[in-house]
Amino acid sequence: MLTIKQIRDDKAAAIAKLAKKGVDAAPVIDKIIELDDRRRAIQVELDTMLAAQNKAAKEIGMLMGQGRREEAEQAKANVAELKKKSAELQAESTAVQEELNAAIVSLPNFPAEIVPEGRTAEDNVVVKLVENYTELPENPLPHWELARKYDIIDFELGVKLTGAGFPVYKGKGARLQRALINYFLDHNTSAGYLEVEPPIMVNEASGFGTGQLPDKEGQMYHATADNFYLVPTAEVPVTNIYRDVILDESDFPVKVTAYTPCFRREAGSYGKDVRGLNRLHQFDKVEIVQLALPEKSYEALDGMVAHVEQLVKALGLPYRILRLCGGDMSFTSALTYDFEVYSEAQKRWLEVSSVSNFESFQANRLKLRYRSADKKTQLAHTLNGSSLALPRIVAALLENNQTPEGIRIPEVLVPYTGFDMID
Repeated sequence: MLTIKQIRDDKAAAIAKLAKKGVDAAPVIDKIIELDDRRRAIQVELDTMLAAQNKAAKEIGMLMGQGRREEAEQAKANVAELKKKSAELQAESTAVQEELNAAIVSLPNFPAEIVPEGRTAEDNVVVKLVENYTELPENPLPHWELARKYDIIDFELGVKLTGAGFPVYKGKGARLQRALINYFLDHNTSAGYLEVEPPIMVNEASGFGTGQLPDKEGQMYHATADNFYLVPTAEVPVTNIYRDVILDESDFPVKVTAYTPCFRREAGSYGKDVRGLNRLHQFDKVEIVQLALPEKSYEALDGMVAHVEQLVKALGLPYRILRLCGGDMSFTSALTYDFEVYSEAQKRWLEVSSVSNFESFQANRLKLRYRSADKKTQLAHTLNGSSLALPRIVAALLENNQTPEGIRIPEVLVPYTGFDMID
């Protein structure tokens, strides 16, 4: 979340930055400043009252020692009244602070300066395009028909077992899933990322820490009996490893990778754009997370983008890298690059990765700090990226590599699959 200092230092600039994300923040910012002023005034009044209370309490002992009992009793009555008023002020301070916090957490992160203006995906900027298209047979099949033809993914069985958006991978389809996960993890660990296997359910504090909660759009699956949430991405448990942690400057950069199944309700999703693997409620994803010093975080972001690009390039897929406009960015992000691969049978681009710098936004929620060389404690920066999300990668691999003989497996995956063709 934003800090009071970020909001108060330049109110006009704060409003302008959030307007780039399509948010009219002026009323909320006015409320935040008003509540913060009230909180400060209460604190001054409370401090004054507590000082008077302490002074009066000391006088009671002195008066009793001098045998001035009547005056001591009056002083006791004054202290009691001061305590009552202090308690009232403390209660008011708590209420104001809660209202202030609720207002602050309703505001998204500031976008970085280089974030383009815009409201929808059509306004995103293509920063790189690699058009290594493959020659397909006449009348190429979309991946959901290829899945049925080669009996590698069963969408109908998933509906029987759970519901729409929960496919069952079979045979070489299941093996391909496992191969991709292992290949991505090996690529990440070779680049210095520590592999962890986190829980796939998190508590409310973890969901709040990375900005998924409060879940305004109802996209998270909620295990109500225990108040746990199924993870929408490994970013949530991995980043929360460092919640309420103070690192040393020498600990950076922190680099972690993890595989988890991911769960998203995707409420309101329907139509041809969600057919097959295009949009699922449960899917596999390998994630990379970095913690960086503030002055190094954009260098880290560039490195993560280059890292993900290596993965996409190795799979031989046509791809493009987009810098997201303000209106298409997530609530928590300061700058996001999306990777899309081209589905040659569907004739459309499919998002397979988002790589983001959150600056100190998540760290403020997480209370994730570090001690600088001068022993001052300050907020770290957090970053994450999909490396990679599997469903649309699989969709593109099936469609773009189909031949009359079967579906070719990219060379880099053959050591992981144990086969070079799905037939």
